[in-house]
Amino acid sequence: MVSPVRVWLNRTYAENVFFMDQLRRNPADRAVEIHATHGDPDSPVLAAADTAELEPEGLSPAGYVEYALDQCARRGIHVFVPRLHQAAVVAHRAEFEAAGTALLAPPPEAVAVFQDKVIAYEAVRAIGVPVPPWWRVRTADELVSAVEELEAHGHRACFKPASGAGGVGFRMVTRDPFSLAHLNGFPSPDVPLPLVVEALRAAEEPVDWLVMPRLEQPEVSVDCLTGPDNRVRLAVGRTKNGRRRGFTLHEQWLAPARLIAEAFGLHHLSNVQFRMYGDRPVLMDVNTRPAGGLHQLALCGVNAPWAAVRLALGDDPGELTPPFLGQDYAVVSGPRPLRPVSLPHQRAELPGVPAPTTASVSASVSASASASASTSTSSSASAPGSAPAAAPAPPSASAPPSATASASASASASASASRPSVAAPAVQPVGAPAPEHPAAGAPA
Repeated sequence: MVSPVRVWLNRTYAENVFFMDQLRRNPADRAVEIHATHGDPDSPVLAAADTAELEPEGLSPAGYVEYALDQCARRGIHVFVPRLHQAAVVAHRAEFEAAGTALLAPPPEAVAVFQDKVIAYEAVRAIGVPVPPWWRVRTADELVSAVEELEAHGHRACFKPASGAGGVGFRMVTRDPFSLAHLNGFPSPDVPLPLVVEALRAAEEPVDWLVMPRLEQPEVSVDCLTGPDNRVRLAVGRTKNGRRRGFTLHEQWLAPARLIAEAFGLHHLSNVQFRMYGDRPVLMDVNTRPAGGLHQLALCGVNAPWAAVRLALGDDPGELTPPFLGQDYAVVSGPRPLRPVSLPHQRAELPGVPAPTTASVSASVSASASASASTSTSSSASAPGSAPAAAPAPPSASAPPSATASASASASASASASRPSVAAPAVQPVGAPAPEHPAAGAPA
């Protein structure tokens, strides 16, 4: 009898409950046991896993590596998909291999290039991939100079941290004075330039920001699977234009993504994001990890997580081409089960109200992809309040039935059945993906 493959995901995004679903529904019908660790006891990935633990807080990168090696040894992990402290973990690949664990992550040299967006843009431009104009700024005067240069050429300026992920810290510069217009409605990434300058001059330390023009839609996020021989096995583009999502195999997106993955050795799963600068696509960001929306490739008949695990274990799946492209779709929110609350309680109890024994919340396991905050937080983002998407196009006559998913197809394709979970109620999850921020580093 073939033993189960044991896979560990550490501090991963909530949307990767669907990554876990696909591992279990692999076409080889191989048994898979999933271990998950997280710092948040209410992360839905803990309930979705077969075994789960809360991670200790405050570990240094070196301390985390020791913790990870211990987890792999105690749990008999065959494949480790590191997100937290990825750079430190991959630097110790030989030690993990000696413990019988394969790392589903690129080598340390590749991770180092794409940790800093300035280094990444310079490196990618050197191999011929177009990048947008950018300025690295640390002071108020440098910021103003960069903004004025962009505005002189008819562009709107935005800025984001030179290192970061998930759209954290992304803002779009406006010349409009601060007023009630900034306080009405939903929060906006727009920020008046004088307020930014004032904050910078009052700060005790310099910032490290990247200033660049706002890039336009469509955004295309290319999921790549690359072998240790630097040869891409799979490349599929996921398109985003407002609420509408879709897929593409057009070479204007795939060719530069393959070039980046192969030139820099982005082994295993990576994600390369592009947007439009004028009439041409330019690089927006590169993620050296699986994107949160990777599971959506199931709408094209592809199980990318399982192909990646096979490759990590030395079972090369060969070159993979989607048998078809799924129809356009949207993604919506839905509930996922959580682990029961255990002592010490994670939330205060109200007098006279018994503490809950189970929890089922609408953990934000979905990319709303709406024209509101999620889309407008893009790193070189579209303008806030982008136009609502048109109704989904009718299915192609040549597409198989699985390509004719509904607007919530991404979720239904990825969370179709309940499964055993750690101390979680046997609830049929209504799955949908978590916010995959289109901003730089994101999970796209």
